Amino acid sequence: MRLLLLGGTEFVGRAVAEAALERGWEVTVFHRGTHAAPPGARVLHGDRTAEGGLAALAEGEWDAVVDTWSAAPSAVRDSARLLAGRAGRYAYVSSRSVYGYPTPVGADESAPPVAGSPDDGEVPYAESKRGGELAALDAFGDRALLVRAGLIVGRYENIGRLPWWLNRIARGGPVLAPGPRDLALQFIDVRDLAGWTLDALAAGLGGPYDLVAPPGHSSMGELLEACAAVTGSDAELRWTAPEAIAAAGIEPWTQLPFWVPPGEFHDSMHGAAVTKALAAGLRCRPTAETVADTWAWLRSIGGVAPRRPDRPAVGLDPRTEAAALAG
Repeated sequence: MRLLLLGGTEFVGRAVAEAALERGWEVTVFHRGTHAAPPGARVLHGDRTAEGGLAALAEGEWDAVVDTWSAAPSAVRDSARLLAGRAGRYAYVSSRSVYGYPTPVGADESAPPVAGSPDDGEVPYAESKRGGELAALDAFGDRALLVRAGLIVGRYENIGRLPWWLNRIARGGPVLAPGPRDLALQFIDVRDLAGWTLDALAAGLGGPYDLVAPPGHSSMGELLEACAAVTGSDAELRWTAPEAIAAAGIEPWTQLPFWVPPGEFHDSMHGAAVTKALAAGLRCRPTAETVADTWAWLRSIGGVAPRRPDRPAVGLDPRTEAAALAG
């Protein structure tokens, strides 16, 4: 397979590129040159946001394209139109955020999406991803694969969610653990997303697929206890009720990554059915394996994870945590 990665040097794109190279595929990485491409990939440079920035893609043919773009949909529109006659399939890594909020437990690909346009410039995240989907569909039709990912974790994470928990628990001492302990979580290891996407492209799949681990795959307790085990920490997980967290003024999701209290937001974030992807071969590795591999990667780069400049920092300030635990 000849694969073109639009991106391919960070997080999801890098995981896809490395997985394809491991399969012996011929991989071309198109990027701005601000990060090193995976060894073994052919490199093309360009900036999708600049006039004439796609010039390096004016020639060439590929069996498949993977696009991880999450900003202005018009960038997806321009690349998809340029490649429609010279690429077999186009996988756009989208998001379950495209569904109108709230999304009930058990929702699948039939849930109504938000409005979007392939011609949009900078718009909110959900509309950006929906516009990107429409751009891919406009150019590739049923040759477009829409990978509607849930929460993505693992090696190369540049958002900071799992790295924050690992570093916090490694530091030890009393840890504010947001409860309930058995609160269900849905996330996907980036390598499982990459592997499934490549398999789907090779099999000629098209259309939308929600891609996240099945319901009940993990929980807050399993996640944080895996962090404690892999770091060898003496951390004391102090399970704290959602009501106490709210009373302390602590924000779910941003200050306490992964976690949202039971209710509408939780159902939307962690209640996907994913029956379609499971039937199409999705397999998700255990939480402990994802946590251990992320910790090994984090230590290999000095303990500080990269962070996308367009995303806010996550995590709880130590003073806020201490005050909440004391209260």
